[in-house]
Amino acid sequence: MKISILDDYFDTIRGIDCFAKLKGHDVTIWNDHVQDVDRLAERLKETEALVLIRERTQIREALLERLPKLKLISQRSVYPHIDIDACTRLGIVVSSSQHADTPSYAAAELTWALVLAAMRQIPQQVASLKAGRWQMGVGHTLRDKTLGIYGYGRIGSVVAGYGKAFGMRLLVWAREPAMAQARADGYELAASKAAFFEACDVLSLHMRLVAATRGIVTAEDLARMKRAALLVNTSRAGLIAPGALVKALKAGRPGMAAVDVFESEPLRDVSDPLLTLPNVVATPHIGYVSRDEYQIQFTDIFDQIVAYAAGAPINVVNPGVLTHRR
Repeated sequence: MKISILDDYFDTIRGIDCFAKLKGHDVTIWNDHVQDVDRLAERLKETEALVLIRERTQIREALLERLPKLKLISQRSVYPHIDIDACTRLGIVVSSSQHADTPSYAAAELTWALVLAAMRQIPQQVASLKAGRWQMGVGHTLRDKTLGIYGYGRIGSVVAGYGKAFGMRLLVWAREPAMAQARADGYELAASKAAFFEACDVLSLHMRLVAATRGIVTAEDLARMKRAALLVNTSRAGLIAPGALVKALKAGRPGMAAVDVFESEPLRDVSDPLLTLPNVVATPHIGYVSRDEYQIQFTDIFDQIVAYAAGAPINVVNPGVLTHRR
């Protein structure tokens, strides 16, 4: 099959072990980011299997209709960037492993790195030192503080374990049955959403972005947070109501934020408030960007291509396509 892999910024994929699974296929890897439909249509006109790295490129009907040879889109995790209905109508299979039983330790570790960086003002202290000013302020320790986990799933449960190891009090808010699992794991549950936001010194979001969770964190929720509290978001920017976080940070509740995700990605506007506010630590959506995590993710992605080529597609998210697939 003719396979195209988009948005491999640092040409990492050909160097991981599982790339050998594509031996015998004609593979093209693109290292830049392109969203222009005309350029993508020209670039992908011969493509039969398209590999996506998370949600880096939007795959909508206007593009799909110009890719007559495309048979399969293979990726991992959620797919709000793909027009599933158009794929089904056009006979294109979308395979996406949901890895429900596999925690992303890379994302959990990045979450904890951001917690430590923000609470101890590490980026600011490094910048101050390099500028010849020595120390620039006084940070906060984590022991005996309250860590709130909003969404107790694959990643949230791992982050909770990190908090426990640091001597923090754990507080969980989620939907059932996640709350029941948190209780079974020995963690305290918040009495209400309002009480949860009021109590946390560090509050970390760990939910998938779906219709039910879009904007689930409101301006009113943020206004309940302590002035010294830290909000951490390594999940999806859309979990927070549009614009609410910046307004809240400017108002001083919460006092800090650490974010790895943005409403528009890739974010290249250096004047964006989340990059200019002094009480924000920000990283460019690198929660899953590690060689170890790539090996895990692309093993699934390439297995889906191998299965399709063998005539038995797996992890199909649009099963209605199977009666008329290309």
